[in-house]
Amino acid sequence: MKQEFTLTVYTENQIGLLNRIAIIFSRRKINIHSLNTSPSEVPGIHRFNIVIDETEEVVKKLARQIEKQVDVLKAYYNTNDEIVWQEMALYKMPTDAIAEKVKVERLLHEFGARAIAIRKDYTVFEATGHREETDKLIAFLEPYGLIEFVRSARVAIIKDSSGFHEKVKEFEKREPGEEVIENEYLDKQEEVFSM
Repeated sequence: MKQEFTLTVYTENQIGLLNRIAIIFSRRKINIHSLNTSPSEVPGIHRFNIVIDETEEVVKKLARQIEKQVDVLKAYYNTNDEIVWQEMALYKMPTDAIAEKVKVERLLHEFGARAIAIRKDYTVFEATGHREETDKLIAFLEPYGLIEFVRSARVAIIKDSSGFHEKVKEFEKREPGEEVIENEYLDKQEEVFSM
């Protein structure tokens, strides 16, 4: 049975990796509902959050396929119950509609929305929450003249995880990298490279 999964992928920050990951989904005709990339808690490592509707068996295969990519360090998949997640939404409304309707202002406050830009012709509100919450606010604002709406991709943290940086530390203990030996001629360039 299909359900919503969030894939969390830790990668090196390399050009073309996003394209290679997207191809894995398109070859299998799987639609990506949202995609977010950002730096992670480990310096030099980036994190992808990819939201899809699929069966667990297919998602498990996807995670293994993604991990085969050279620049991918680890891929996890989780259901919505196994993560803490939020999305941010922006709503653009006519300022006069909000000023005239005290009810609108009160309900925006109940939804946890806050004004982030106020102009004569429009006001932009920001709200964070789950998709259902931001969709309810759309439904509420439409009769009052909602001009524009945009929602961010999902940002998620795995509940039962000690953090990827701990796994990196464990790996470094088991298989330490080679010591970097500084070139002994580095500070003698003029002597070595003179003609």
